[in-house]
Amino acid sequence: MEETSSPVRPSRRLPPLLALRAFEAAAAHLSFQRAALELSVTPSAISHQVRALEDTLGQPLFVRLTRQLALTPAGKRLFDDLRMGFNVLEAGIARLRRPAASQAVTLSTNTAFAARWVLPRMEAFRKACPTVELRLHASDTLVDLARGDADIAVRSGSGQWPGLVSRELMPERYAPLCSPMLKLKRAADLPKHRLIHCDWQPQALAPAVWPRWFREAGIAAPRARAMKAAGLSFSDETHATLAALAGHGVALLSLTLCAEELRSGALVQPFGPALDTGSYFLATANGRENEPAVRSVWDWIASQAAGV
Repeated sequence: MEETSSPVRPSRRLPPLLALRAFEAAAAHLSFQRAALELSVTPSAISHQVRALEDTLGQPLFVRLTRQLALTPAGKRLFDDLRMGFNVLEAGIARLRRPAASQAVTLSTNTAFAARWVLPRMEAFRKACPTVELRLHASDTLVDLARGDADIAVRSGSGQWPGLVSRELMPERYAPLCSPMLKLKRAADLPKHRLIHCDWQPQALAPAVWPRWFREAGIAAPRARAMKAAGLSFSDETHATLAALAGHGVALLSLTLCAEELRSGALVQPFGPALDTGSYFLATANGRENEPAVRSVWDWIASQAAGV
């Protein structure tokens, strides 16, 4: 038989998978007992696997205290890498288990963006991507894209998220908006009107809140407590928008999400300044951006943001 040359793939130099799983579970819980419950084995089995892994690596991964565990610096690095790797593996297996004919894509975004930007465009999406079922996950809580909790997301922030690929969609600015029935024209008249407040997530980079607006406008602000007490407060931006539309006061609202109301005259921007709050980004797990269904949604959202 004639020999043919072919590349030989080198074997992976990895510790046993059982030991890696045992360590990852123990590191997540900082407990052999709870790791054993998660993996349905005994605590001694977890301890044995971790000890074997430490022997293989030639360094300790845990500091074993009297009644608790603490990760060593090496253990912390290994735990971070394993957690990301297992999340990617779990998401890949989940995708393989989906029916082959499924073209469903779950898009996660905050409630305001979902209600005021995505939903009005759903008919256009169905015409542009008739073979893709778009499932909308509207929540102000971030989902784990690497774990497969959603396929794609629109997020605001820096765009620098480990394990994700992102693309900037559009910058975002917030300005004082109100109903024209208030007849508000000058910033000097603002104290005569009720201020509408909206909660921002703690991780927001540059939230558009009234104390910040007064600072950037160079206007003396009312005391924070008095400002809140005399105004209206909402946990959701959509409700703040509805209150402004109804003429209940002046709100700092997104110029992007209120573009239609500004065009129609239902809302007006009587004066500035507009506050820069960062940008919206598209994001998905590394490697998923070229899956056909995900790519279709990705390209459609990007084209809509660009006004194409």
